[in-house]
Amino acid sequence: MEHPDDSGIAHGAPARPGTAPPAVSFGSMGLPPEVLRTLSGLGVRDPFPIQAATLPDALEGRDVLGRGRTGSGKTLAFGLPLLTRTAGRRAEPKQPLALVLVPTRELAQQVGQALAPYAEALRLRTATVVGGTPIGRQIAALREGAEVVVATPGRLHDLIERNACRLGRVRITVLDEADQMSDLGFLPQVAGILDQVHPDGQRMLFSATLDRDVDQLVSRYLHDPVVHAVDPPAGGTVTTMEHHLLVVHGPDRYAVITEIAARDGRVLMFLDTKHAVDLLTRHLRAGGVHAGALHSGKSQPQRTRTLAQFKNGRITVLVATGVAARGLHVDDLDLVVNVDPPTDPKDYVHRAGRTARAGGSGTVVTLVPAGLRRETSRVLAEAGVEATVTKVRSGEAELSRITGARAPSGIPLDGGPAVPRPKNTNAPFRGLGTGKDTSRGAGGKSSRKAGEARKLAEARKAALVRRSG
Repeated sequence: MEHPDDSGIAHGAPARPGTAPPAVSFGSMGLPPEVLRTLSGLGVRDPFPIQAATLPDALEGRDVLGRGRTGSGKTLAFGLPLLTRTAGRRAEPKQPLALVLVPTRELAQQVGQALAPYAEALRLRTATVVGGTPIGRQIAALREGAEVVVATPGRLHDLIERNACRLGRVRITVLDEADQMSDLGFLPQVAGILDQVHPDGQRMLFSATLDRDVDQLVSRYLHDPVVHAVDPPAGGTVTTMEHHLLVVHGPDRYAVITEIAARDGRVLMFLDTKHAVDLLTRHLRAGGVHAGALHSGKSQPQRTRTLAQFKNGRITVLVATGVAARGLHVDDLDLVVNVDPPTDPKDYVHRAGRTARAGGSGTVVTLVPAGLRRETSRVLAEAGVEATVTKVRSGEAELSRITGARAPSGIPLDGGPAVPRPKNTNAPFRGLGTGKDTSRGAGGKSSRKAGEARKLAEARKAALVRRSG
């Protein structure tokens, strides 16, 4: 999907369309037998469009500018050429030969895991370097020698500063999700890193959008790039993705969110702040919903464990901030819920891209109070999305039809007492939302909120006393 300000082509950069005809199979691309056997063993048979378009040019060593929405198969599109062209070479200590830069820790780990079987088949050593994990182990891995490094810009910068990594021998560099790196403020570090790699090396840049900052990277660092855009420029709304704008009466917000979370199947919920993520997660677990929190305030081991539990089904609801979930890939995730409506079109694009990946189908739901309907509709329109607008209430069949919502069990998961149900069952769950919803319901005053919090704390304390006795 393209941002409204995107040009589609880098300003001032020489760019030309790919000339290689689309390949119909991996076998016709000249990939090594070891890679073909690994693809077959993993059940990967036919290339996705971005792979068919870019692999022939990338294997020839040409610079590639690929535009495609998240989930379109970009990892193998750059990973297979990078590994194939690095195979047979051996890295010296601290001096990798190929580099993949990504914006987030989770994406770095996912890319590293995705490339691992192919690297092993080609006898290439890989290292994933991200923040939030012990830097000593990463220093050791680089000292032992790694041909391929997958990294976030911040941690790689730290390793370079410590003289634990030198990039002068890197001849293949990939920037994945370049627009996200721009959004997160990493471009100065990215530019500093690209200044250190071999000047005559191959560069591949993949991005869902090509805004002005990404254009500058392309102009400065890609040489006569081959351009492949596999999605229509006007928007990444694929036919397998449904978009819904659910207008929720303020006091009913509490129940609607809870019932959606209690659905049969996984759901990813986005909120704006770490505090709101933690509040909602605790609330859902107290109501019997297997929920986990993901945000930058969690340690990396906590984030890794929570994401693994979401992928293997031990938790069914992942409550996250938008930044933490950027680049996240979860197979067969069919529902994304914007509990807090995004205020930027690009944020909507990235959140929506967590579902309907790699040809799958999915639904994106955005919850809004009536007062924010017009503003949110404008954001979605700028993102190229035409959403179905529906007014919903908790317990209604229409809410269940769109999201699979159902009543939660109400049995707490963490050993404490259930969260007291407000006397007014439509009372809102305070602490969620953008703060712009000014609707008033039972329990809306700060004194009432404080009183309910004290009662909840007293109930939990009493329960602990009874169990200890």
